[in-house]
Amino acid sequence: MFSSYRDSDVILLLKDISGLVEPLDTNERETRIQSGIHYSEMLPIEYEPSHKYLDTYKNALRLYAKITAEAVKTVSECIWLDKGKNAVLVSLARAGTPIGILIKHYIDKKYHVSITHYTISIIRGNGIDKKAMNHILLQHEPNSIQFVDGWTGKGAIQRELCSAMRDYPDVSPGLAVLSDPAFVAEKCGTHDDFLIASSCLNATVSGLLSRTFYRKDIIGEHDFHGAAYYANLEKKDLTYQFIDEVESFFDFDTPVILAEDYPAEAVRHGIDEVKEICREFHIDDINLVKPSIGEATRVLLRRMPWKILVYSKHDDEHLGHLYQLAQEKGVEVVEYPLKNYKACGLIRNLADN
Repeated sequence: MFSSYRDSDVILLLKDISGLVEPLDTNERETRIQSGIHYSEMLPIEYEPSHKYLDTYKNALRLYAKITAEAVKTVSECIWLDKGKNAVLVSLARAGTPIGILIKHYIDKKYHVSITHYTISIIRGNGIDKKAMNHILLQHEPNSIQFVDGWTGKGAIQRELCSAMRDYPDVSPGLAVLSDPAFVAEKCGTHDDFLIASSCLNATVSGLLSRTFYRKDIIGEHDFHGAAYYANLEKKDLTYQFIDEVESFFDFDTPVILAEDYPAEAVRHGIDEVKEICREFHIDDINLVKPSIGEATRVLLRRMPWKILVYSKHDDEHLGHLYQLAQEKGVEVVEYPLKNYKACGLIRNLADN
């Protein structure tokens, strides 16, 4: 293991590329991405939060730990109902990994069953790590697999999963998430776009791991996709502080409230709202629009946004961390009548400069 996760919590099907790739600053990465180099071929310099932003994160965790625990409970019960004791969690690195651990812990404490939990890489445009999938399927039945992530934005990863599972027809591509504002996940805690505090930080709440990496000169034919371990951040690691805080609100006694069912004609998929935003702001590349609180946060942490859309500029309780990050990075925050989401990041098109 080359992370701060406990061996008993997750099996990392990732190659350790620590020290093999020089991290790039945001400007350089954005320039390369928009010139056609795939984002997975680079690693970012990790954002080290200011004291003020860390205070904002801690406040967000305090406010949302209970709601997060309720979403973990709901989605865990859905998984248990569907898969039972044979469930095998396959979380999508890196945002899905702490969520997979929370689900594993909930099932262990509620049903006294220790289910297996892996984390593997899936990369938009490149697909899932087939080496990792084949490794899992050598040991588990295809119908036992449950993919896990944190939230849905446009639904790009769900579509990537559906495409990837054409090579594994006996494996369900259905995704289990805590927050599904895009209305694309198979199982979810809620369709509300709420703040999952782990989205506020990068490696320091994700086992000190980088986002996943794939470049053929470093990832060989028989290797798993890669990730780096940030040993320099060990004193700032908040991974288990997040997990433990959410777990402290686990409730095993009250009835489960499933995510609200909506009639098919009333469901508005997130991708439809994203297309509207593209038209409104004259954006040709849909990949430059990142909807949901989680995605807007990621954009501020590691991309170059020119605008953050929010449903309100006066909701410090839900969006305070976004206001703080945007202020630190000099990004305009604009109120916009969002429907599925509470926030959306718009990435700068460098060709327009």
